[in-house]
Amino acid sequence: MRITMRNLIICIVLLSIAAPALARVPEQTWMSVLLDGRKIGHMLDTRKVSGDQVITTQSMEISIERAGISISFGNEETSTETLAGKPLGFVSRSKISGIESVVRGILRDDGQIDVTTEVGGAKQTRVMPWPKGALLAEGLRLSGARTGLKPGAQFSDLAFQSSSLDAVEVHSLVRDSESVDLPSGRRELVRVEQNIKLPGMASHTQAWVDADQTVYKVIMPLMGFNLTMLACDKSCALAPNQSTDMLTQMLVHAPHALSKDELAHGIKITLQATDNSEPLTITQTDEQRLMDASSGRATLNIMPLLDGMPGSGEDKPIAADFQPTDWLQSTAPEIVKLAKQGVGNAITPADRMHNLQEFVRHFIRNKDLSVGYASALEVAKNPEGDCTEHAVLLAALGRASGIATRVVDGMAYTDHYAGKDNVFVPHAWAQAWIDGRWQSFDAALAGFDAGHIALSVGDGDPWRFYSGLGSLGRIRVSAIAPLVPAP
Repeated sequence: MRITMRNLIICIVLLSIAAPALARVPEQTWMSVLLDGRKIGHMLDTRKVSGDQVITTQSMEISIERAGISISFGNEETSTETLAGKPLGFVSRSKISGIESVVRGILRDDGQIDVTTEVGGAKQTRVMPWPKGALLAEGLRLSGARTGLKPGAQFSDLAFQSSSLDAVEVHSLVRDSESVDLPSGRRELVRVEQNIKLPGMASHTQAWVDADQTVYKVIMPLMGFNLTMLACDKSCALAPNQSTDMLTQMLVHAPHALSKDELAHGIKITLQATDNSEPLTITQTDEQRLMDASSGRATLNIMPLLDGMPGSGEDKPIAADFQPTDWLQSTAPEIVKLAKQGVGNAITPADRMHNLQEFVRHFIRNKDLSVGYASALEVAKNPEGDCTEHAVLLAALGRASGIATRVVDGMAYTDHYAGKDNVFVPHAWAQAWIDGRWQSFDAALAGFDAGHIALSVGDGDPWRFYSGLGSLGRIRVSAIAPLVPAP
């Protein structure tokens, strides 16, 4: 159980989307990256004109702590475009605690992209359509330059994210100039508000630029923190990072200890936003029903599914829920072999998933917080990690056994964690399509119970857990009651 690294990864990548949506002519820009005012890393942005092409590279390195354990993350995004900003290709490299993933894309004349991904030693290729109108770094720079910085000016762009292979709309609104404190001193800059429209949520950023539209500062409030980038010189950007433990700030206290009966039979829980920035984004599953939602508040009924119990009517799985992904490599020989071992003699999908849940629980011998985010194949080869590694391996083994699965991002209750009593902690687990409903399985804990709050569901890809990000870090629990009254 831990704060999931992928959530911070997405936030950092979104910061890198905000910067190129404005013009920046300098060939090299260093920036310091801060989390709630504490330095956690740096970013280097380079732009090079080579013949009739523009090559832009954004590289970022950060480190944070989880319960005293340091986690490092590196990301490099390179885009190749024409002088007019037409996309030609891209490369995205990410490394989390030494685990690397690479995405490469080459645009074809017919509007398709040849994509190659490498995750956990497994390489996959595919062809997909380029999102119509999507821009890379130089195209975004040129769009901002054409609009100018007159107060009240607005413009919208479609920014392609090479890490997740999708595009998001970025709407920018130019505000007045103001004096801004920077590492190099105070500077008069124009503030630009940006709204990044992600699936299931919207993220709001503020950027400060000079008359040439060079970006000097970017702030993104997300997950209850302020992520900030500040332009500075190289020595400032590469200065030592400061110790920053996010875990203690992400714990959500329960009003009282949850009883065994409540965890086994269900609870009614009311969640309240800790600020008024955005409504809480809570997903509905066959085990979690949204009973009431108002501005900044959500009331849920959470009940574990027992054998024969109907679900709440969630959509049936689609073909993709059975198939391998870059992070759930269910057809890899190593995964297929483990799935056969884990299933044993079980026949029904329910029995298979229960066996696989128990198998994963014992297979991952080293419960290690230092693993940032590993794919299922990486976990199969090196069985260590925490909740995310248990979830992706279990989901992949389920798919290898012919069962539709998905990965859930949310929070789970524990009576004691990191020196705190009765808290909900960021957590991940798996769901499988069993007897006509989506049923949860948690190999990292003792199994699924009503203490699990689902915020988003996905296919294990760490870049696609947008839904729920706007709620994580902004939640407090105002009330909990048992669904089934005590006798």
